[in-house]
Amino acid sequence: MATLLRKIGLIRLHDRDTEDPKHHHQGSLKGTKGNQKNNNTKHCNTSNETNNILSTPEIKARRFDVSGKDKPVVKQDKPIKDTKEKQQTAGSKATSGSVMLPPAANRQHCTQVRTRRLMKELQEIRRLGDSFITVELADDNLFDWNVKLHQVDKDSALWQDMKETNTEFILLNVTFPDNFPFSPPFMRVLTPRLENGYVLDGGAICMELLTPRGWSSAYTVEAVMRQFAASLVKGQGRICRKAGKSKKAFSRKEAEATFKSLVKTHEKYGWVSPPVSDG
Repeated sequence: MATLLRKIGLIRLHDRDTEDPKHHHQGSLKGTKGNQKNNNTKHCNTSNETNNILSTPEIKARRFDVSGKDKPVVKQDKPIKDTKEKQQTAGSKATSGSVMLPPAANRQHCTQVRTRRLMKELQEIRRLGDSFITVELADDNLFDWNVKLHQVDKDSALWQDMKETNTEFILLNVTFPDNFPFSPPFMRVLTPRLENGYVLDGGAICMELLTPRGWSSAYTVEAVMRQFAASLVKGQGRICRKAGKSKKAFSRKEAEATFKSLVKTHEKYGWVSPPVSDG
């Protein structure tokens, strides 16, 4: 019997431990408090870890920079940015066609353009082998040509003069300025001494296309010589046969002065250039 009662008491004790609401609630609260304590500890640890991370020198520097208070960093970045902008601006100006090149670079560019143009024209004239004109370089200078005009209109008095005086050609000197072909060459007659035919003192030639106003970069030396041949015939040019005067050589200095004077005159009163068909 005693044994039975003890068993019943054990059962009741077991039931009380498992079913008593108060005991269950207290046990739950104890567990909850324990969990809260652990959670609070973890939360504090997390907060402390975050503060420790944000307190490192690297993060401090970032926060300081973002706030805009880090003046040394701002001062360092601004000159670098300005320098890059200046370099980009300078580069764009250097590549822009509207910007003037330095004098040395500009002269070099003009020389290259002039050289290519004259080499092309010289090769073309020699390739054609035309009996109209031949070219020789004066002192092997590409920019100074001696041009021989072998033919003019065979019905002209000038052609007859050439036959009678055994003159095989009319020799001209053509010099090309630095900015050729955008400026005209200077051309003058060397021999024989001519009269009329728009040939003036010193051998200067009165033709509008030899002036900046009448010149076009599309004109070739051959085209200029054909125009000159037409001018000789149109102006009734003749070979000078007067004693003493015929042996007087043309002068470059005199030709330059004469050409300068006639340009001023014709710019004031106008120009008259005969068409090529007249030659």
